[in-house]
Amino acid sequence: MKITDLTITLFKWEEIPTGIAKRHTGAIGGNSQLGLVTISTDEGIEGHAFLGSSGRSAEFDCGSLIHYLKPIIVGQNPLNRERIYDTMILISRNTTLRAVGAVDVALWDLAGKIAGLPIHQLLGTYRDSIPAYVSSPRLADANAYAAEAIEYQAKGLQGYKIHPPAQTVEEDIEICAAVRDAVGDKFKLMLDSIWAYDYTQALEVGKAIQNLNYYWYEDPLPSDDIFNYVKLKERLEIPIMATENSPGGFTAYAPWLVAQATDYLRGDVAVKGGITAVMKTAHLAEAFHTNYEIHHGGNSLNNIANLHASMAIRNTEYFEILLPAAAQKYGLLEEAEPDANGIMHAINEPGLGAKIDFDLIQRKKTAVLK
Repeated sequence: MKITDLTITLFKWEEIPTGIAKRHTGAIGGNSQLGLVTISTDEGIEGHAFLGSSGRSAEFDCGSLIHYLKPIIVGQNPLNRERIYDTMILISRNTTLRAVGAVDVALWDLAGKIAGLPIHQLLGTYRDSIPAYVSSPRLADANAYAAEAIEYQAKGLQGYKIHPPAQTVEEDIEICAAVRDAVGDKFKLMLDSIWAYDYTQALEVGKAIQNLNYYWYEDPLPSDDIFNYVKLKERLEIPIMATENSPGGFTAYAPWLVAQATDYLRGDVAVKGGITAVMKTAHLAEAFHTNYEIHHGGNSLNNIANLHASMAIRNTEYFEILLPAAAQKYGLLEEAEPDANGIMHAINEPGLGAKIDFDLIQRKKTAVLK
C-alpha cells in the first residue's frame, strides 16, 4: 500500500462565541477556518485529521504542510509512521508542530481503518474509560467562576480548572478561594495561570492554593523558565504541571525531567506533534514514575485523538474539556461527550471512529489545497 495524495479542505467556522481574552490570547470569537486533512492511498482507504481551532485558523499552518510535509509522505507506505514522523520532525523548523500533528493523526486514523481496529487498540489499550474535568474560559469575576464550577459539579464532571484573569495575584487568589468555598472540600480543583507570574508571584499563589487543597498548579511561570520552576517546585507541596507550551517537540521534555523542574508533563496531539509524540512522552514520563496529563486538542477531531491516546496511557488521570463548548466543537455529527457521571468512554470503531460532517464541510468549503 502507498500514499497517493494529501489534500487540505479549508472550511469556515462561523459565529464562534465571543469571550474575554486570556492573557496569552488575542481576540476571542467570531470566525475561523478548520482544515480537513485527507491522506489517500492506492487501495482507496483514507485517513483524516482536523487542522486549526477557533482561536488559530488552519490557514496559518496549512501552507507549510502542503509545501514541506506532503512531498515527504506521498509514495510512502502509510504504516511506516515512525519513519515518516522522524522525517517530519527533522524538518519541522520549516513548518509547525501543529502541521506535523495533523499528518500524524491522519496516519493513525488510516492505520486503524486498514487494521479494522480503533487507534487505542493499535496503541495497546490500558483502560476503557477516564474521568473528565472542565476547564474554564476567562470570566468576569469570582462569582462567575464559582457559579460555573457549581454548574459543572452538578452535571457530574469530576473536576474544575480555573483560567484566571492573571492581572493581579490578589484577584486570582480571591477567585480560587471563592470557587473552593462554592464546591466544597472534596471536589477536584486545579489552577492554570497561563504563564502569568514571576517567581515571587507564583510562590504566593501556589502557597494559597495548596492551602485550599487544589489538585495541581499549572503553568504559573513563563514556558521556558526552567530555572525558576526548579526553585518553585522546591518550595511548594502542590504538584506543579509545566511543559504544555515549552519550546520544542517530544525531545524538549528531557531537560525538564533531568532538572526536576515539574511534577507532571503536559501536551496534546496539536501542540506537540501528533499521537506519536503524545505516546513517546507518556512513556518517557512513565519511566520517571510521573504523570503525563493531556491538554485539550483545540478541535473536535484532535480531542478524539487525545481520547484514544488516553485509553492507552497508564500514567494519566483526567480528560480535559475546554469551555465554552461552542468554541471547541465543530465539524462532527457526534461529539465525544462524558456520561452523567463525568466519565469519557473509549471509541471502538476503526481508526479515530469519528463521524465527520462531510456535508457541512462541503457547504462551508473555502478552498482545497493540493
